Amino acid sequence: MRKIKTKSAVALLILTFITPCLLFLIAANTKSAEVRQNPAASTEELRAGKNFIPTKVYTAEQDEQILKLFEGLRVADVSDGMDKAGLSNIGLMSPEIYPLWKDTQNYTHRFIGVAVTVRYVPTNKPPAPRMETGEFDNWVSNWYNNISSEPFVPLLRKGSALVIDEAPDADVGSIGSNNIMGWKLAGCVGVVTDATARDTDEIITEKIPLYFRKPGRGIRPGRNEVESVNRPVVCGGVLVEPGDVIVADGDGVIVVPRAHAKEIAEYAKATIEGDKAGRRDLYKQLGLPEDSSVK
Repeated sequence: MRKIKTKSAVALLILTFITPCLLFLIAANTKSAEVRQNPAASTEELRAGKNFIPTKVYTAEQDEQILKLFEGLRVADVSDGMDKAGLSNIGLMSPEIYPLWKDTQNYTHRFIGVAVTVRYVPTNKPPAPRMETGEFDNWVSNWYNNISSEPFVPLLRKGSALVIDEAPDADVGSIGSNNIMGWKLAGCVGVVTDATARDTDEIITEKIPLYFRKPGRGIRPGRNEVESVNRPVVCGGVLVEPGDVIVADGDGVIVVPRAHAKEIAEYAKATIEGDKAGRRDLYKQLGLPEDSSVK
């Protein structure tokens, strides 16, 4: 009787251990079978186009709070902060993206903002044939309104930095002296593009911060199309997600991932304060009057 009881106990123990494993395997196999039987759902979703990096949405108040942490910081300070956060060589745009103009007295060419993104792609539509003036003007108007519009404008608010992913080889001025003023009026503090801008003399006169690769002359109609707005883009060789912090000055442009912004800003702030203190002392030794860079 003792042997029988012992065998029963062992069997019960084995069943207790094996049963959950069997149930798990059965569930897994059932799920796999369902996927095999109905692959069309995921395939069709992909075929229709799917974004895999979600766009995080922040309130104006959240943007204002994060921008306060970055007040007065330079690209170099922020780069140090990125190193401290384990993000060395992350977010630094190509040095080919440079400021259109510089103010070495008050540094008004610098800006710090929260990214709003847009992507323009080269068109594959045929160019316009020769037309009468009225017909051509209608063609241009239709292109601006329906093919290469500016759907990002309603997203601009105080502290926004517009980042444009554009075909760098297209000789097209998606940015000009007129629309850039409209963006500033909406709250945009600066614009970055990995391609071109036109009317550059006037933009310099307007003193709107612009970081770009080179001048472009053509209008958007017949040259490019808007592909997406407020989605992840690539600009200057780096990923820019909507809501990231953009810092731009004479050293170029750096993109701070929003998730690490607070840590990076705090370290960068300590860096610049130490730098200012050291340079103030050197100014005194050299008999130089203090300027805004050390105050």
